[in-house]
Amino acid sequence: NSRHHQRPRQFIQPPSSNAAIASAANPDQQLHAPSCAPESPTMHSSFTRIQNVFGFFTTVACVFGAFIAATDFFSARTPSGVLTPQNIQVVKGRPHYYSSKKEEYAIIRFSLDADLSSLFTWNTKELFVYVTAEWPGAPGQNATNSAVIWDSIITNPSADRLKNIGPVAMKKLKKSSEGKTIDPLRGILKLKNQKPKYQITHPSGKIAEVGDVALKLHYNVQPWVGLLTWNMDKDIFLWKTMTGGLSDKFALPAVKSKDSKGKAKSS
Repeated sequence: NSRHHQRPRQFIQPPSSNAAIASAANPDQQLHAPSCAPESPTMHSSFTRIQNVFGFFTTVACVFGAFIAATDFFSARTPSGVLTPQNIQVVKGRPHYYSSKKEEYAIIRFSLDADLSSLFTWNTKELFVYVTAEWPGAPGQNATNSAVIWDSIITNPSADRLKNIGPVAMKKLKKSSEGKTIDPLRGILKLKNQKPKYQITHPSGKIAEVGDVALKLHYNVQPWVGLLTWNMDKDIFLWKTMTGGLSDKFALPAVKSKDSKGKAKSS
């Protein structure tokens, strides 16, 4: 008589009548099984998509521009220049046509031998070069007077079209550097007895016999991408301060009177 072990039977108890009545009375409290159906993807408007694309490309452009600007720091800059004053005169003239008062104006001719070729790189758009006359202020004033007497804009061949010159001069300029995007030779300046573009004066109207005047060479590099840079006050990595670029000090002459001019002609 072998014994057989039988599993106990399980009975599912039907819901009580009270639970059924409560469920029917409050349908909001019924339990619902979680839905397994996938949610529909969120649809973005056309404006949102355009905004996201614009933001992405703006970020890429900013990063790329910063990289281009940073490459300038790896290009050595060694500018140099020699300035020599040549012919210096002080004359009297009227500041404008209707003025009855005359002022003194200094006319300073100069010679310049400069090598600014190292300032031209593939990121250089143009170079602004200018010469100033500087002299100390009145006694007791910790100030220096400075006035521009000459300036020039030197473009890279890639920016020649931006220069405001005549068609004949533009044709010669493009022909001088045909097939080049960079022309460092344009940074070599050799000027002899150069006439100034601007005469200098003083708010007081008196500038004759002023001493300790010196001519100084300045430059301003304007890149395609990046920051504008001027003369360096100290060496920074591969960028060096200008060698020379400052003339010896001199004094402005006195104003020549009509009597002195007549004596000079008669002699």
